[in-house]
Amino acid sequence: MNQIIETILNHRSVRKFEDKLLSREQIETIVKSAQAASTSSFIQAYSIIGITDQSKKAKLAEIAGNQTYVADNGHFFVFCADLHRQVIITEMEGNDVLPSLESTEKFMVTLIDAALAAQNAAIAAESMGLGICYIGGIRNNLEEVQRLLKTPEYVIPLFGMAVGYPAKINDIKPRLPLEHVYMENEYTQDEDIFKKQLEEYNEIISAYYKERTGGSRAETWTAQMGQMLEKKSRMYMKEFVQKQKLNLR
Repeated sequence: MNQIIETILNHRSVRKFEDKLLSREQIETIVKSAQAASTSSFIQAYSIIGITDQSKKAKLAEIAGNQTYVADNGHFFVFCADLHRQVIITEMEGNDVLPSLESTEKFMVTLIDAALAAQNAAIAAESMGLGICYIGGIRNNLEEVQRLLKTPEYVIPLFGMAVGYPAKINDIKPRLPLEHVYMENEYTQDEDIFKKQLEEYNEIISAYYKERTGGSRAETWTAQMGQMLEKKSRMYMKEFVQKQKLNLR
């Protein structure tokens, strides 16, 4: 196993950072690593906004559900789905690109491109000995995030990433068993096998939580997911996305 794979397999979310900012060189290396990710048809349909204004970080922390590590970290990145620069192509080249940009397909491209770039950034940061935590909570109120970051039409802030020097490192959270995720040639649809694998995984996760919390928490993964998914959240998203002129067709 090489060092890159070890870095990937040792990933865990970090939610407590030392009071130490990243250097400009570290920030630029992380962004360049993000840019090196694959991108559909070379569209490069994302942008990354670094938040250095502490008052803005504090506001984003509030929007994200008062997550203190959104404000207290070495650097905070916001990854955006971005087709705004492609709109400019209409002015530069005279092509009618809007019907294409407003399609569901191009919306999916922006999401995939941004996610690929972000994961490259995460691996780069962790390879430097830094910790990261993805922050989906900024989607709690994207209109407010949009005002705060001054994003135009065809741009959607998707998620944040807190990066910094870890002050506390948790154990690695066990993932689903490989055989439950990886299938060959066709999708496995034997529900008895699925349920057996999930029951075995429930035991692993329950033991993990017991160990991590000294016995105060021991729920299973399926119970956790069932309770979480039963709650409706961010149901405004379709309307918000379409107001940005994306996913219209």
